[in-house]
Amino acid sequence: MQRSVLRCVSRRTLDTSTVSTRWALKSIRNFAADGSALPESLTRIGGAEVFPNEYPGQNYEFNWCLNGDGVTPLKKAAFRIMKPLDLRIAGLEVPKMGVKVKAAAAKKMPEAGSDALTFETFDEVSQRTKDLLSLSEKIFCPEGDFPGTRTGVRVITNSETLAPQLLAYLDRAPRRDPESQPITAYVLEGTEEEFSGYAIEEIEDETEDGSLVAKSVAAVVVVGIKPDIKIVAAGLELSQKGLEADEAERAAKRAAEANDESA
Repeated sequence: MQRSVLRCVSRRTLDTSTVSTRWALKSIRNFAADGSALPESLTRIGGAEVFPNEYPGQNYEFNWCLNGDGVTPLKKAAFRIMKPLDLRIAGLEVPKMGVKVKAAAAKKMPEAGSDALTFETFDEVSQRTKDLLSLSEKIFCPEGDFPGTRTGVRVITNSETLAPQLLAYLDRAPRRDPESQPITAYVLEGTEEEFSGYAIEEIEDETEDGSLVAKSVAAVVVVGIKPDIKIVAAGLELSQKGLEADEAERAAKRAAEANDESA
């Protein structure tokens, strides 16, 4: 799929190349659900519904979800942050919510597949960033909707400074089971490497009836000593626009095919 805005940007799609499909596993959180290893006094009131040894920052279902996003919290301290209370639990300051951020210029956030950024370079930096995030002492994951939309966003970062700011920037979303989001941002603080870029890919998503439908997902990568929230916001904003453009193109294609069939 190709999209023309100010320039022609190639996209990795289902038809043109291999897609690295992001997935999320639903872990079954039942401990001795059949009651076989529980005292009789406990089986009278039912089995436990959580794994042992879970604690703030160590949630098996969310960890599986992060694995699907390419990050493995090796230090067992990954915090899913969807509301101010989650910031407190993670030991972070609670900022004023609903903060508006002016995104940086688009030229500071090139899209993979453009003249400014190859897929190969983006993939290399993206994998390195995920590996370093996996090794972080703590991983903070602000999650919500892109402002003014219902597009889910997850940011995976080691920055104690940016995590609260990004939660304040995103619209609050209803609490939901952990799953991969349409937009995922990987923000790594404390490295001498400076990088920013984003990529949009088309994948197949399984619906409730088992059929497969095409949809687009976006990944944003920002790396630096002190990543700028304006750069991150630019990546999220461009990703949202790209997802909307791709869906509009698919809708137009479906309409054209329906017209052909009815003709």
